[in-house]
Amino acid sequence: MAAAAAGAGSGPWAAQEKQFPPALLSFFIYNPRFGPREGQEENKILFYHPNEVEKNEKIRNVGLCEAIVQFTRTFSPSKPAKSLHTQKNRQFFNEPEENFWMVMVVRNPIIEKQSKDGKPVIEYQEEELLDKVYSSVLRQCYSMYKLFNGTFLKAMEDGGVKLLKERLEKFFHRYLQTLHLQSCDLLDIFGGISFFPLDKMTYLKIQSFINRMEESLNIVKYTAFLYNDQLIWSGLEQDDMRILYKYLTTSLFPRHIEPELAGRDSPIRAEMPGNLQHYGRFLTGPLNLNDPDAKCRFPKIFVNTDDTYEELHLIVYKTELRPSSYTQSEASISASVHPTLDFCRRLDSIVGPQLTVLASDICEQFNINKRMSGSEKEPQFKFIYFNHMNLAEKSTVHMRKTPSVSLTSVHPDLMKILGDINSDFTRVDEDEEIIVKAMSDYWVVGKKSDRRELYVILNQKNANLIEVNEEVKKLCATQFNNIFFLD
Repeated sequence: MAAAAAGAGSGPWAAQEKQFPPALLSFFIYNPRFGPREGQEENKILFYHPNEVEKNEKIRNVGLCEAIVQFTRTFSPSKPAKSLHTQKNRQFFNEPEENFWMVMVVRNPIIEKQSKDGKPVIEYQEEELLDKVYSSVLRQCYSMYKLFNGTFLKAMEDGGVKLLKERLEKFFHRYLQTLHLQSCDLLDIFGGISFFPLDKMTYLKIQSFINRMEESLNIVKYTAFLYNDQLIWSGLEQDDMRILYKYLTTSLFPRHIEPELAGRDSPIRAEMPGNLQHYGRFLTGPLNLNDPDAKCRFPKIFVNTDDTYEELHLIVYKTELRPSSYTQSEASISASVHPTLDFCRRLDSIVGPQLTVLASDICEQFNINKRMSGSEKEPQFKFIYFNHMNLAEKSTVHMRKTPSVSLTSVHPDLMKILGDINSDFTRVDEDEEIIVKAMSDYWVVGKKSDRRELYVILNQKNANLIEVNEEVKKLCATQFNNIFFLD
């Protein structure tokens, strides 16, 4: 449990406050159909974290959640409870598949103060957590499980309750350790994708490269192309790409970047006859293509689970010009085909040189974009933008967003206001605009128009409502080509 001193007052009895962020208390998955009779309650529980909890307490907690869901169904049969607020914690409920329930219990943030007699006094911050943020995190947990394991029902068909329990234990035992609930915010609600803006010529070159590669390596079913964690091209369905993008940018890529920055894993290759020198390597699969005993194991992923239900091998190949500039190509092949070392060498010889050339073109475009954005001085506004139609996301509020760190350039109170505005937007279908003057003299503006959302934070202490509105109009005109036409 991490504590941060919030500052000390004055006087003989004043002492430092300690602040404790939200924390995961428990996480469990159950199916009420698996233990319908008295004495069979334990059979309902498919996974429970922490596992050390005594059996009767697990049964009691699951039973309580079941009762809450059933009770709320009487008022809203199609929309049962999504969350339960108590003084000390929040419980979030999700039914991703029929009768399969996932529950996440989060402890509210705590402020610990010293009373006059020196004893600690604990205050629970009951209104600090945003339901939409943590409900989104819970849904992400299921989406990430499904990406690597398929649906709960599929596990039941393959090997019954025993296999499902094994898969849940294996996946969530590791995945829950990566949940850092204090870093969750508005971007977790959107689950968006950062796209790299490209000129038409370079975009066509990339499309041509992907077409040629899929033709040469005909077992490749889907391809995605990224530059510096930003997506340029994807052949996957939107929802599948959304969760795969989250895995790649928050888990796989950071794992490989850190050792490189420390000077290890240098990917430089010798020049090959008929090929350009290239700097490519596999992030999944064989570590050394020259080793005849190299293992060609690739993680399996499941896509189109609502339709054709495809099981694929995930091949991630990366080339870089320098540590801060890299290009990734992600290819998926059917799980019924087992990629051999020869296939990996062939992919390396086709993709490596071409990807190196493309990386150079894109890097040029990146520098042009940087010059055009003109980052000489700190702008007076920061914004978050999200488009529900293509999942495009852009934030100048976040300096860094990983599962463990949400490094924002604004105060947490302002981030909470953004979340509150988003919750208001959800309640109505119409386009609307909300302007808030924060206690810190910042102005916060939310605009919702044509399935797009824009949130702007303005540092203009003495501005009035009309001036704030004009500033936001200017931002929309320069950054978003006037797509926010709501006046």
